[in-house]
Amino acid sequence: MLRFISIGSGSSGNCYVLYTETDCLVIDCGVGIRLMKKHFHNYGLQMSMIRNIIITHDHADHVKSVGSLSGDYKIPVYATKLVHSGIEKNWCVRRKVDLAMVRYVEKGKTIEIGEFNVTPFEVPHDSTDCVGYYIESEGVSLTIVTDCGHVTEEIKNYISHTNFLIIEANHELEKLAVGPYPKFLKDRISGPNGHLSNADCARALVENANPDLNCVWLCHLSDENNHPELARKTIESILLDRGLIPSKDFGLEVLKRSTPSEIYELM
Repeated sequence: MLRFISIGSGSSGNCYVLYTETDCLVIDCGVGIRLMKKHFHNYGLQMSMIRNIIITHDHADHVKSVGSLSGDYKIPVYATKLVHSGIEKNWCVRRKVDLAMVRYVEKGKTIEIGEFNVTPFEVPHDSTDCVGYYIESEGVSLTIVTDCGHVTEEIKNYISHTNFLIIEANHELEKLAVGPYPKFLKDRISGPNGHLSNADCARALVENANPDLNCVWLCHLSDENNHPELARKTIESILLDRGLIPSKDFGLEVLKRSTPSEIYELM
């Protein structure tokens, strides 16, 4: 049985866990290692079960504890060469990834990582480099698209083939426009290499959801420019207008910024 947990999702720290009875894959390490240990303990899980780590990009809220987690438990870290280079230069990552634990992925090339077949793909974002992942295990597929400025044709293709989807719904445009951020930051967030709005996310689902899509998790919500219920209602409204019924056509849930999720069974 494949299972999924969100440890944290947002600018304060991102970390997701996929695991089977015999393998465990961590996606991004943006929460502190002590907090990870606490949450694993609360789930009744052992940190020693983690076999591999994959990283989407080198911003601190996705990588700040990757060196500590990898180093303490001797866990390989998979990322593109540019992302690894960005991690090495990121002053927020106090403990760097040991060279012996560095592993590389290439966009568009599927790699077997333990029990998981992992395909990285390009995601437009203003980091050193950024990828999403299409992950297959036990006959189930999951796609993660976070920190994404706009939805490309390649991203649409992966959404149209996945069973489970983690996708960014970062901000509500009107809330961003009247919020406290300076103009340059508002322009960055809403730009083509920034973050997806609620409406952007909804359009991606309307245009690309497939009959085998079981559940969508909204991730990386802004604390200043969004709210879980606002994101849900905005996206549900757009879906309903286009004839898609959340909870009937597929599940729709919001991942919390700093509160771990329940354990989801993916089947």
